[in-house]
Amino acid sequence: MIAKKENKDKISDKKKNTPTGAIEKEKRDGHIVPKPITNKRIANLIEQSNYISRDLSWMLFNRRVLDQARIPKRNIYDQLKFLAITASNLDEFFMIRVGSLYNYIDYGKERIDYSGLREKPFKKLLFEEIQDFTQAQHAHFKEVLKPKFKENGFQILGIEGLTDAEKDEAAVYFMRTIFPMLTPMVYDNYRTFPVLMNKVLTFGVVTRNLQSTDKDERRFSFVQVPQNLPRFYEFEREDDEIIFVPIERIIHWQINKLYRNIDIVSVSLFRVTRNGDISLEESDDIEADFIDEIKQKIKTRKTGRVVRIEVEKGYSTWLMKNLKRRWQLDDDNVFVNDTLMDYTSLFSIAGHENFKDKYPPIHSPILPIGLIDPDVDYFEHLKESDILLHHPYHSIEPLLHILEDAAEDPDVLAIKITIYRLAKHSRVTSALQKAAENGKHVSVLFELKARFDEENNIREAERLQKAGCYVIHGIGRYKTHTKMLLIVRKEEQSVTRYVHLASGNYNESTSRLYTDIGMLTTNETYAHDVSEFFNVITGHSQPHHYEYLLTAPRDLRNELIKLIQNEAKNAQKGLTSGIVMKMNSLEDKRMIDELYAASKAGVQIKLIVRGICCIRPQRVGLSENIMVKSIVGDYLEHSRMFYFHNNGDPKIYGGSADSMVRSFDRRIESVFLMVDEGVKKQAMHILDYNLRDNMNSYMMQENGNFIKTKVSGDEEPFNLHEEFFEVNEQTILETKLF
Repeated sequence: MIAKKENKDKISDKKKNTPTGAIEKEKRDGHIVPKPITNKRIANLIEQSNYISRDLSWMLFNRRVLDQARIPKRNIYDQLKFLAITASNLDEFFMIRVGSLYNYIDYGKERIDYSGLREKPFKKLLFEEIQDFTQAQHAHFKEVLKPKFKENGFQILGIEGLTDAEKDEAAVYFMRTIFPMLTPMVYDNYRTFPVLMNKVLTFGVVTRNLQSTDKDERRFSFVQVPQNLPRFYEFEREDDEIIFVPIERIIHWQINKLYRNIDIVSVSLFRVTRNGDISLEESDDIEADFIDEIKQKIKTRKTGRVVRIEVEKGYSTWLMKNLKRRWQLDDDNVFVNDTLMDYTSLFSIAGHENFKDKYPPIHSPILPIGLIDPDVDYFEHLKESDILLHHPYHSIEPLLHILEDAAEDPDVLAIKITIYRLAKHSRVTSALQKAAENGKHVSVLFELKARFDEENNIREAERLQKAGCYVIHGIGRYKTHTKMLLIVRKEEQSVTRYVHLASGNYNESTSRLYTDIGMLTTNETYAHDVSEFFNVITGHSQPHHYEYLLTAPRDLRNELIKLIQNEAKNAQKGLTSGIVMKMNSLEDKRMIDELYAASKAGVQIKLIVRGICCIRPQRVGLSENIMVKSIVGDYLEHSRMFYFHNNGDPKIYGGSADSMVRSFDRRIESVFLMVDEGVKKQAMHILDYNLRDNMNSYMMQENGNFIKTKVSGDEEPFNLHEEFFEVNEQTILETKLF
């Protein structure tokens, strides 16, 4: 039986679990702010820097996502979804960014953050901010969301909340299904320390012999919660109320079945996060060594260096002391939870079949500008005019139709495409497979290093190879992130090349959730550039010039800088100037410095940056002419666009690249110049609506904090996620940015 737990083996956690008021602090006046820095020297150092810390900026982004879970108009299921997103985001942040930080700390390498702090002081500051953020998560779940569960037709309960009949059913489920899958893994002088898997709920069980009173005879063992079972066991009560019982609560209740004739001193539920920042070496034998290396690196994610321990309140201090010593962690790495462990499990409740009718109906996509018939022959239409697709307001179906028609069309000779991330059961790879089976030449650059999609990409790439496609597995140490498609079609006495260039992945699932742009064209200049690009990445060629493409790592940063400098020169001449950029992240110092210089020259600069933003706007003498806003709402803002006024003859680029060091120096990237006047106007219109939005926007302050925009006075609410479904040609023609 489970003995009464010893007080000395427990910790009250009052200091760590008492609500901190963080949630109320963030709600005050719509401010999204980090935990206050108490060390004046560090606070001054950070304030003096002209750059915002990348990682601290990302934490503020995740606070803006958490803020979505607080919007009253969202129903409880939507709020749970956004809370789950913050947890998923934080898991990845620990695996990659914190994992990377530990690569410096563990190996004694120097790293100076944009804040000016070295690795260890910065790690302490960062972890204080993360601790504060997680307490805000817990407070919102416990104090705001949980009290609303019952009125919305469900509850999350432990064993104590079940009826006797439900307990009997849960006990049967445990014995028949769960119990056979559980394996206690003891650690003592005779057995090695077991491998505890990344992000898996685990029980740390402290035991001793029934006859013993000697604490030195305590042992600990581990029981991992099965990953291939649903996280919640469900009961349906009267009035269709669903009771969700976390599977770990059932296991804890019955855990004595695994430990017979010994005394269970304590049971602690915890979850470890491991370093997932894998790096890949170049290899001459790309077919064998490279793929094997990726597969090996994927395995190391599961057993890499522990960077975080999440543990349930009331844990065994003796167990935790041993775990911290073994994994070389300190108190900052321990995150105490008194609610539900691992909020990513809330996705299963938010998306539950019974609650699908609780969401507002999904808005049907509208037709792209210039199209009046959804069943148009795209091969013919594109000979007359380009098409700009703006997802999710425009469906990805036109692109899929073109690709699927090309696979069957006897006049199509070749298809070339870059792939980064795919949907499950992808129509894209099915079409490519069909094309190859129909005898067409199909070249696919499959980026195997797409983070967390490596296994799926390896599997899909092998499938295409077997079908006869020519598959390239990335370009050495560079990650191919650019998105482009080329279809070569024989038409009468000539050949027409159909091109698609985009900011987003060839993924029909995320195209309904992410805002992205893509352009379809038969313009021969684009076709020449894209053909040249594919010759470079599939063969051994060096391009001498691209007309409409800017590519990384070759020239993207330098060419964007030249465009910024041109605006500065125009401003100094007294000419109208202006820059509007929309991106996921702005982190590259050289780009930031050029934007500062342009601001000083008088250029009006408007930046729409969803996530990481390391620039300081509105700093006197540095960036008074720079405005930064972040948009976080129903859709993930994923498109990248760069507008330069160019004295009234705008140059507008779109594509897959952010303003980050990795995008400029470590990736195969591209952005494309928009030359068709209709497409240019549509792009300007997209940027204009982003700037006008006052319902999903947060304005960045000089200190790096954000303030939620509010509708005031005579101002009308403007929600871009609704307004884009009402766009017509007239509204586009009226667009003017400067």
